[in-house]
Amino acid sequence: MSNTVPSTRSLVAQALHYIDEATGAVVPPIQPSTTFGRDENYDLIGDFTYGRYGSPNAAKTEEVLALLDNGADALVFASGLAGFSTLFETVRTGQHIVAPQIMYHGGQDWLRMISERRGIGLTLFDQTQPGALEEAIRPGETTMVWVETPVNPTWDIIDIEAAAKAAHAAGARLGVDATVATPVTTRPLELGADIVFHSATKYLNGHSDVSAGVLVTGEKNEFWEEVRVNRHYLGSILGPFEAWLLLRGMRTLFVRYEAASRNALKIAKHFKDHARLEGVLYPGLESHPGHAIAARQMTAGFGAMMSILVSGGEAEAKRVASALKLFVAATSLGGVES
Repeated sequence: MSNTVPSTRSLVAQALHYIDEATGAVVPPIQPSTTFGRDENYDLIGDFTYGRYGSPNAAKTEEVLALLDNGADALVFASGLAGFSTLFETVRTGQHIVAPQIMYHGGQDWLRMISERRGIGLTLFDQTQPGALEEAIRPGETTMVWVETPVNPTWDIIDIEAAAKAAHAAGARLGVDATVATPVTTRPLELGADIVFHSATKYLNGHSDVSAGVLVTGEKNEFWEEVRVNRHYLGSILGPFEAWLLLRGMRTLFVRYEAASRNALKIAKHFKDHARLEGVLYPGLESHPGHAIAARQMTAGFGAMMSILVSGGEAEAKRVASALKLFVAATSLGGVES
């Protein structure tokens, strides 16, 4: 008998080598029940109580997600912003958050709102400037440092190891939005981050048919339990069918992401010196300011997201975009359509 341990990509593709004991099915079933029975002593028959707390489908998907990011535990949410906001419910009045000037706009809007409503300090730092993060952190006051890498839509790269050291030196946690990188190429927990976030609507699902968010922790502790309890009472958990779809999407994550990364690098190299373009922003190009860091912390490709700067201003950029034959003008990223 072989002692070979299956690779992460194989385990994810097989939903942790799932085989239904009763039927032999290799695809987990959908269990939509919102409530779960008890025995004659009122003890739970299984591991679940009520749908707002968890479900078999959510639990299986979380198990795969924790494996992907090499984390201790994972939680799934009804959207990316649901996960983001549930996490930041842990920040109290008088505490301080540090986040980048350029980040997902919905997340930044949420941070601005809770800052104003709850008396929470918020400093937005310029991620392109050396030392800006360290200057923004307030030792003893900052509780959460948030970074996004690569950053949408400039695709700036933030050094996760350096950010973790800066946050921890001040007694703060580091959260990393790795939606664009995915665990295929970057695992922030291995670089010192405390929490990893994904908008699973994007690459993790990859089929443009699920809204979902994910948080993964490097350690199961009191802070993580607070996040879990927040999800219980906010009702922000991902539903069973959506969790099933997300697990279905993740089974092809590695092959989808690696192919998209290869194609993106070819496109970026083709257009980088085009006469009618001002430039191409893509971390896989050596001309990109963050290329050296990206090459170090993106271990399996540079992703598929880039920005092409069209000469001639907004009108010409819209004309070029409207002439595309393959890409659909729609709000999202990471779907198989492109």
